[in-house]
Amino acid sequence: MTLSTAWLFLIEQKRLCCQICGGRRVSVHEFKLPELISVFSNGSSNRTYVAPYREWRSSSSFSLSLEVFFYLDFAEGTGILNAREVEDPLLNSEKRAKVTMPDIQLETHTIRSHGTKLARFHVHDWIILLLLVIIDVILNIIEPFHRFVGKDMMTDLRYPLKSNTVPVWAVPLIGVVLPAFIVISIYFKKRNVYDLHNAILGLLFSVLITAVLTDAIKDAVGRPRPDFFWRCFPDGHDLYDDFTTSVICHGEKSVIKEGHKSFPSGHSSWSFAGLGFLAWYLAGKFRAFNRRGHVAKLCIVLLPLLCASLIAISRVDDYWHHWQDVFAGGILGLVVSSVCYLQFFPPPYHVNGWGPHAYFRVLEEMPNGVAPSTATNGLTA
Repeated sequence: MTLSTAWLFLIEQKRLCCQICGGRRVSVHEFKLPELISVFSNGSSNRTYVAPYREWRSSSSFSLSLEVFFYLDFAEGTGILNAREVEDPLLNSEKRAKVTMPDIQLETHTIRSHGTKLARFHVHDWIILLLLVIIDVILNIIEPFHRFVGKDMMTDLRYPLKSNTVPVWAVPLIGVVLPAFIVISIYFKKRNVYDLHNAILGLLFSVLITAVLTDAIKDAVGRPRPDFFWRCFPDGHDLYDDFTTSVICHGEKSVIKEGHKSFPSGHSSWSFAGLGFLAWYLAGKFRAFNRRGHVAKLCIVLLPLLCASLIAISRVDDYWHHWQDVFAGGILGLVVSSVCYLQFFPPPYHVNGWGPHAYFRVLEEMPNGVAPSTATNGLTA
């Protein structure tokens, strides 16, 4: 007898269970297993399930299905498959999916019940995040390498000095706050603190690791921006060393300092780090690669990447970066976001791609834990 049929039998007994449990949803640990076996052994109101039940009760599937049963919603209107539908697995698949694919135990893992435990377990990760913030602040304070800029090089560095189309302060909002808001919104829908914590942790690691790498490379390379001429000579009067033909800048020091930070693009790397992580996250939640050919899911997944691409392109349009800077920043952000996502989540095409590794470890460690492959908690089937 299949596990799905076992669930169907249990659902048929919902009236008896509600009498025992007082109509409330309970945990398997709150109910005495022998008492429930005794009640079910009296027979079913639908004799279609009596014989299969006796065979199934003696198998190891009983404890597994019983635990799943206690997390089903016993409200009126729960779909029940009749005998003909049980015999034909291809009939009414949508109705069967609603019964055999419940959200298993997710509502028991909230911030209130498991938040403190998770924070303590990952305390070292949060300390590392704090250290990354400090390192990035230091990298922004120190003076970057001043690469040699000669008179003959100024031909390619005379682009106008423009303001940012996407302000610097907007990048963290788009690359960090927006993905975090979406993750938190999904938490309020699914109530899975493991998903919330690992998604936020992965997002912050993705952005901060990218930030440190980007600023470290900026300081080490010291490539001049396309508008370097006007940063160096704001009045338009250029001055060069008679012997080396090197530029002798007389502009503001802070503006000149920023002019030596062209490679790679920080806007590009930050955007792809945060929004790239969001694209991975949505791909898992929407089951974008479940081989059902729903192109609409891919469109939703690609939206964050499109937004990141537009931010990156704006840096070339504003003459703040060469195209190579933007390309390198985008690749850097995508690589780091991919590594960080896969550190906390399975690949989106995996059967358990909708949830974090930590959640499935918890299920495996439970005495009567539900096998990870049976759990379904994506936003779509």
